[in-house]
Amino acid sequence: MQTQDNHRKIYIRSTKQWVPVTEEVYLAYYRPIWRTQKAAKKAGQCFCPKDKLWLCDGDCAMCEYCAVGNTVSLDAPIENADGDAFCLVGTIEDPTSDFADVLVDRLLLEQLLDEMAERDPEGRRICELIMEGCSKTEIADTLQREFGGDWYKSKAVYREKQVLERLRKRILGLK
Repeated sequence: MQTQDNHRKIYIRSTKQWVPVTEEVYLAYYRPIWRTQKAAKKAGQCFCPKDKLWLCDGDCAMCEYCAVGNTVSLDAPIENADGDAFCLVGTIEDPTSDFADVLVDRLLLEQLLDEMAERDPEGRRICELIMEGCSKTEIADTLQREFGGDWYKSKAVYREKQVLERLRKRILGLK
């Protein structure tokens, strides 16, 4: 809705009032609503008539024009391209198993880093810098600052390969 002084109005459904706003506010308010409305119409979940679109606030759950549309139950059998039937519920992974795996991996990594700190402090620092996402040059600069000596990029790359290979062997149980 547009007024004479080139300002827009927004309809606030909860208060049943029109509020004058600038063009920017109007677009920022209505764009997500229009996006939701368009997606709901595509899915067959919105049957709002055009003369009532100004009532839409994007809350489809509370709308009188909301329909079930194209929803699929997780237990409903679906056929894949080969003609085999399966249920969507069978494709969902158990989130607790992922958490347990991550926790075990984290504990193993901490143990490895603690052991490495005792045997090879430079190696531990290299691992920490890798986990922070540092480049090879940044790793070399940091190692030179912290441990002294001639650290250059190729030496840092060589040491990084040594450390990662040692960790790989340790994780896999190789000597």
